[in-house]
Amino acid sequence: MKKRALISVSDKSGVAEFARELVSLGFEIVSTGGTKKTLQEQGIPVIGVSDVTGFPEILEGRVKTLNPFIHGGLLAKHDQKDHQEQLEAHGIQPIQVVCVNLYPFQQTIEKQDVTEADAIENIDIGGPAMLRASAKNHQYVTVVVDPTDYETVLTELKADGKTTLETRKTLAAKVFRHTAAYDALIAEYMTKLVEEETPEKLTVTYELKQTLRYGENPHQKAAFYKKPLGSSFSIAYAEQLHGKELSYNNINDADAALQIVKEFQEPAAVAVKHMNPCGVGTGNNVFEAFEKAFAADPVSIFGGIIAFNREVDEVTAGKLHEIFLEIIIAPAFSQKAIEILTAKKNLRLLTVPFELGKKTELKMTTIEGGLLVQEQDRYTLDDATITVPTKRQPTDAEWAALKLGWKVVKHVKSNAIVVANDDMTLGIGAGQMNRVGSAEIALKQAGKQAEGAALASDAFFPMNDTVEAAAKAGITAIIQPGGSIRDEDSIKKADEYGIAMVFTGVRHFKH
Repeated sequence: MKKRALISVSDKSGVAEFARELVSLGFEIVSTGGTKKTLQEQGIPVIGVSDVTGFPEILEGRVKTLNPFIHGGLLAKHDQKDHQEQLEAHGIQPIQVVCVNLYPFQQTIEKQDVTEADAIENIDIGGPAMLRASAKNHQYVTVVVDPTDYETVLTELKADGKTTLETRKTLAAKVFRHTAAYDALIAEYMTKLVEEETPEKLTVTYELKQTLRYGENPHQKAAFYKKPLGSSFSIAYAEQLHGKELSYNNINDADAALQIVKEFQEPAAVAVKHMNPCGVGTGNNVFEAFEKAFAADPVSIFGGIIAFNREVDEVTAGKLHEIFLEIIIAPAFSQKAIEILTAKKNLRLLTVPFELGKKTELKMTTIEGGLLVQEQDRYTLDDATITVPTKRQPTDAEWAALKLGWKVVKHVKSNAIVVANDDMTLGIGAGQMNRVGSAEIALKQAGKQAEGAALASDAFFPMNDTVEAAAKAGITAIIQPGGSIRDEDSIKKADEYGIAMVFTGVRHFKH
């Protein structure tokens, strides 16, 4: 009996060459629909599935391979006597090689004008069934879902007339990953369709972007995955124009920088070190913005990451070239800027499409044995209910400083304090175990520049000690959520020093 291969693919790259080689190795090819037509046009002999099943394709092609003449051939144990007797009794021929990939569901739902009907029609049924059956029976069946594996399969078939069990098991594992990812995308689409916010099962899938040299530390293995249909306005989808491979810590820091610079409409520059901003500046152009971000903390920026929300020009590139930086992120780089910055062979240059804007995604944080899921913190002052409980209202200049501090403080690890004026940060205190400790760090860094500046806090003041410290440093305006049982103490202390204090009613913890 001739060996048989079943081929039915959506991605037809390399399939004709693969099929032709199988024919030369003594296989007869069984195929369906578009794949059958493609192979016939290439002069490759093909048997139609309907000729095998004795039943026509029906329901617009929805039913064609769901048949015992196909699945019997896929699931039979080749070395088990009763299985072989049943195949013979029913005239079913075993299938040794299966090459299947699925309807393009992902490509369909990424279209902006996709209809629900079109999405549903591109949910493959017969394909996953054949793949799962073949992968389950990998002891006997070679199943290929990825065109990059064609060569491996052909090499082994040419050498020994069959593939190795190790290869078949490896290919089967890939199949189950493939079908699981396919179903995860369908589940995500359907869950969004019915607006289910907390489904009883959360199925997510990611695709390998790159294997990393190591994780946070050299002794930890790591890899970088990206989300199919994820936000293009992200580090996961950034284009790297120059520099060495990104590291685990680079990716985390670059993401932090990008999330902060997204907050600004005016030209802005954000410097990040260890996932916290060390300097943020705005200006009439990127050069001015960078000068202020640099001046905010010229020490910590060394070896840091810079994100811009405008194209990096020649003048700014010249300034950047003077400093040791790991990564520069921007919507674009002028040709002159690229020439200047690529002189440093290890400096990574990344571009992201700022014009696409923000896309809402869930934020996922793993814990041992579980996963925490929440909405992204997209809350802004435009969403807040602002109150001013102090006797003095902020001036226009103070409002500008308060707004800048508030944009930045939500991205600083809690407890978080940011001292700022209207166009740059002056001091940042992050991650301390008490709020006044963060305030003291931020105020010390700001130094004399704190006089007349604003202070932003990510959470309320449990006591009035932060207001006291701010007042002594010369702070004239404070923005914080409010809501402490001792708010009145902070209000009285602010009034005592003539400080204008704004309550937003919203907390911005970032742990």
